[in-house]
Amino acid sequence: MTRPDGIALPTVAQDTVPVLGLLQLLASVVLLSSAWPLTKIALAAGSTPLWFAEARAVLSGAVAFVLLAAMRRLRLPRRPDFPAMLAVGGLQLGAYFALAHEAVAWVPAGRTAILANTTTIWVVPLSLLFLREHIPARRWIATGLGLTGVAVLVNPVAIDWSSARILVGHAFLLGAALSWSIAIIVTRAARPAMSMLALLPWCFLVGSLVLAPVVWWHASTGTLGTQPVSWWALAYIGLIAGPVGTWCVMQATASLPALVASLGFLTTPAVSLILANVVLHEPFTPDLLAGSALIMSGVGIAAWPRRRHA
Repeated sequence: MTRPDGIALPTVAQDTVPVLGLLQLLASVVLLSSAWPLTKIALAAGSTPLWFAEARAVLSGAVAFVLLAAMRRLRLPRRPDFPAMLAVGGLQLGAYFALAHEAVAWVPAGRTAILANTTTIWVVPLSLLFLREHIPARRWIATGLGLTGVAVLVNPVAIDWSSARILVGHAFLLGAALSWSIAIIVTRAARPAMSMLALLPWCFLVGSLVLAPVVWWHASTGTLGTQPVSWWALAYIGLIAGPVGTWCVMQATASLPALVASLGFLTTPAVSLILANVVLHEPFTPDLLAGSALIMSGVGIAAWPRRRHA
């Protein structure tokens, strides 16, 4: 199979997992996980959540535009690129950031990081319905382990289910996970003509435009904070973790089976919580260790194919 520009697309068997895709998934987890404790620090220092989200999207987009221009690879997207560009920019970046950051006002921040990454809840039925991807038995087991790990980390028993605010916040988080899941499915199915790297600045542009009215409506009097730590956190996330991590996410999404990718993204909140414990000196607890171990085990089982190819 070839792309519209004549470049051959790799053919991936349903039960194989490209090593390069796994490395890109690992890089995305490390970068996006490291962004979470820094975001917590920035918000604690006075940054408004939605302003911080918009600023990181704009800064990451600017970095991507400059990088592609310097490489002389900056091109306008074409019609075949629109589905993936709109899905990643509008859903994975714009809608996801808006819903997840809105939920911070309704749900504790740690729980937000976990539930917003539970794409597996939606990816399994969506991949079966639209991608017709065969899901081996071991990946069903991996899904069960991953979601059990999420349940342990979230601790549903501790949730006040009688609170309307809590229920609305959780609905926002499930909506954020659904947005990312749809982006995964569309990216897998769309086959854009341009590479994911070439689409990166346009995706951030779309995401920034989606976020702008939400920021104006809900946080028009917000701020990025005045303390230097907020700006250092924004610089790292906007210049490095955001653009590079998002590119790795896009690459992994395009090359890995949808379920493997979504299970891999489940490790992001687990690693984020571990880093938060190290950076913010929060204590390690049995539920954190058990939940993280279950998620990691699920990802390992899902990513271990009968055979590999590079």
